[in-house]
Amino acid sequence: MAQKPRIGVYICHCGTNIAATVDVKQVAEFAATLPGVVVARDYLYMCSDPGQGLIQRDIEEQELTRVVVASCSPRMHEPTFRGAGQQGGLNPYLVEMANIREQCSWVHSDRGQATEKAKWLVASVVAKSALLKPLEEREVDVTPGAVVVGGGIAGMTAALDVADAGFPVYLVEQSGRLGGRMADLNRTFPTLESVAKLMGPLIERVQTHSNITVLLNSQVTGVEGFVGNFEVTVSGEIPNLQVGAIIIATGYDVFDPHRKPELGYGQYPNVITSLEMEQRLAAKDLTGSGKAIKSVAFIQCVGSRDAQVGNEYCSRVCCMYTAKQSLQVKELLPDADVTVFYIDVRTFGKGAEEFYDEARATGVRYRRGNISEVIRHNGRVALIGEDTLLGRPFDFEADLVVLAVGMESRADAGDLSNLLKLARSSDGFFMELHPKLRPVDTAVDGVFLAGCCQGPKDIIDTVAQAKAAASSALIPLLRGVVPVISETALVDEEWCAGCGMCVDVCPFGSASLDPLWGVSRINAVLCKGCGACATACPSKAIRLQHFTAEQVLAQVDALVG
Repeated sequence: MAQKPRIGVYICHCGTNIAATVDVKQVAEFAATLPGVVVARDYLYMCSDPGQGLIQRDIEEQELTRVVVASCSPRMHEPTFRGAGQQGGLNPYLVEMANIREQCSWVHSDRGQATEKAKWLVASVVAKSALLKPLEEREVDVTPGAVVVGGGIAGMTAALDVADAGFPVYLVEQSGRLGGRMADLNRTFPTLESVAKLMGPLIERVQTHSNITVLLNSQVTGVEGFVGNFEVTVSGEIPNLQVGAIIIATGYDVFDPHRKPELGYGQYPNVITSLEMEQRLAAKDLTGSGKAIKSVAFIQCVGSRDAQVGNEYCSRVCCMYTAKQSLQVKELLPDADVTVFYIDVRTFGKGAEEFYDEARATGVRYRRGNISEVIRHNGRVALIGEDTLLGRPFDFEADLVVLAVGMESRADAGDLSNLLKLARSSDGFFMELHPKLRPVDTAVDGVFLAGCCQGPKDIIDTVAQAKAAASSALIPLLRGVVPVISETALVDEEWCAGCGMCVDVCPFGSASLDPLWGVSRINAVLCKGCGACATACPSKAIRLQHFTAEQVLAQVDALVG
């Protein structure tokens, strides 16, 4: 006869995050009355070392066979509490969490109602925990090496860090040169360093590094395998690449101002983009013809913060590169009138506010205004708009108009997304696994994000994220093995009809039909335990470990009973 479970329940105050809204002591008293519970406690911070020690002592002294922790999101501390259970001698998959912070205290204001909800959330998880089964933790070997997709500043930085650690790196670049978008710039902000002087040595290091193979005019056309064992197909005639990790650093597209015809780009030669302005500043000729310039106007947020073109986000760099360019104009033409038309000025970053102040100190004028149209007038151009501080319409004449164009996700991002099963956010950029806790990870283990493919950033943040992605990629490469989740789908071959519905719905490509036996097979390394196949299976031949039908129904019964 199976031994009855002995369950320990631990309610976390989370400082005041939970305790301010939920009566945690009352929840603990309620938990003590639930079937199978032999100990129920509350503690200020369960994730702390003393909190984890409390669990470990109870496992030994109370002979616990299950542990339930009611605290924050499992995405934050499930590994913490599973590790505590394991150190106490318990299988880590016999530790379960109830989320009473994000799902309860943070979304309710009534203390009584929040407390009651917390009780039933705990009751449902306790009911599930009684039916938990120990699962075996698994590991797979890792092929040493990485593919970095994209040869801009992010890709080169990540490639060098991985290569310097002693692993082979294949740097795949679509164009015929390294450097990416940064190579098109003249100087950086806020220090006005020469881009050529920064990029030259970096490119040389990449090209001469013994562990880096640079593949120019190349694209990733196929990816098979899983974390630690990827097989990457690259156009060009080279063998498939066998690597353990992949870093995506494909960068961004510059907004095309032709999509804002009212601003006159492509119609008037004295309306240019910020990138074209970089080239003119490098040549010290603002017109491209030597014609005198007396007035320069910058229009901010072209293609950013604009629901009309589908880009509601801030591109983050435009305010600062406009300050840089306006400062350079004043250095080149001290007597020129320089005006920046802005929605809001955003100067985050070290030294950024001071740099903005420096530009204004040279005589650059900032005018809060919404430009509705740019038209030709007397051989010059006139900006028609509204002064959004005064609430008055205006027209402003200038010899040169510079459009501060923003960043967009690459037009071909969908191709790579389909190859690697990478999620994309509503703005089209690749989506990180968690914005705070795992900002360079993706939902595909072993695939990491670096730079502006994940969202708009300046050079400083791009390099920082590239180094973070390289560090994350190095973890499995240095360990030589990677753990894989155990909460995977299992197929009962006697029940499987071979309909293939699981293959169609699996977002990770882990399900396939055996060509000989005609039944479904689940690649346990590729499986992420999402449960889509188990839900779709008409014959119920697939069950998801750790989330079986019996366990889920036990939770439902506890909630409604």
